[in-house]
Amino acid sequence: MSLFIGMMSGTSLDGVDGVLVDFWAGATRTMSSAHLPFPAALRAELMALQAASENELEREGLAANELAKVYAECVRLLLEKGGMKAADVRAAGVHGQTIRHRPELGFTRQTNNPALLAELCGIDIIADFRSRDIAAGGQGAPLVPAFHQDMFGEKGKTRVLANVGGIGNITVLGADGGVSGFDTGPGNVLMDLWIGRHKGQDYDADGAWAASGKEVPGLMQVLLSEPYFAQPAPKSTGRDLFHATWLDKQLKGFESAAPEDVMHTLTRLTALTLADAIKAASSGRVDGVYLCGGGAYNGTLKGMLSAELGDTVKVKSTEALGVPPNHVEAMAFAWLAHRFDERRAGNLPAVTGARGDRILGALYPR
Repeated sequence: MSLFIGMMSGTSLDGVDGVLVDFWAGATRTMSSAHLPFPAALRAELMALQAASENELEREGLAANELAKVYAECVRLLLEKGGMKAADVRAAGVHGQTIRHRPELGFTRQTNNPALLAELCGIDIIADFRSRDIAAGGQGAPLVPAFHQDMFGEKGKTRVLANVGGIGNITVLGADGGVSGFDTGPGNVLMDLWIGRHKGQDYDADGAWAASGKEVPGLMQVLLSEPYFAQPAPKSTGRDLFHATWLDKQLKGFESAAPEDVMHTLTRLTALTLADAIKAASSGRVDGVYLCGGGAYNGTLKGMLSAELGDTVKVKSTEALGVPPNHVEAMAFAWLAHRFDERRAGNLPAVTGARGDRILGALYPR
């Protein structure tokens, strides 16, 4: 049995991405894929649970049940599209929905009900991938660099994988086989927040609204004063830091700025922090930068990143490496489930800062 499912619902809270992957004989082949947007009520509740609120334990439990139903529907679609049955699948790796990520306090919380999901699907479920790395002194994130190394590494070439979900993170695959990576800061999270506030939209399609504005003088310096950007790796972040209150604090004194100009500036913040991280982590020697996550579909962001990196660095999407940008993270959790099944380590201590290699995840048998 070499078939594994991976499902990811990220910081952008746009829904669930799922893939059915065959790892037969060391190869990685996608058999089917699916995306399910969150129902509006569930998305609103998951967003509300990002911060302390009344009766949040019960509300989280109920949201986890609803989330498991969305995951189960995604599994059903993946099996149907792939022409498979539940019994054909070895296990499903399910990330869950992060509502707290506080490695400095020794915990992370990914809302999920893997026991219910195992009941609904009749498939072994592997969940809670981040906790063991944190228990070993690591950040619990990013976890995808180990998969990036296995999937995209090529001896003699330095490649950078830049994932732009709600939060941005990079993986530097060195020509010598070395790997480094960390969260760079906001990906889409601030942009999504801003366009939601001013236009009632979930995201800025292709960066069109950002492209209509110009940079707000002086605002970038204020945004970049956030200490996280200067913090050395290993490091990870999330909505616990980059949220509406943080943004409103930075915008004090800029209330007269046009909303589209703020959007332009926030988009460039993501591009600039990604570019600075890539330059620092790779010593400027890069054979290619490959975007994945929702940000890979933002043409304005891609253009800004290219401008920051210069003409000598080609910025493409992971499509150029054979994997659609919106499949990469889901594939990573299928891969992590496969690693768990083989009782092999799934983390990279050089990336997360953990004390050593650890098998990641917890099993909920079918």
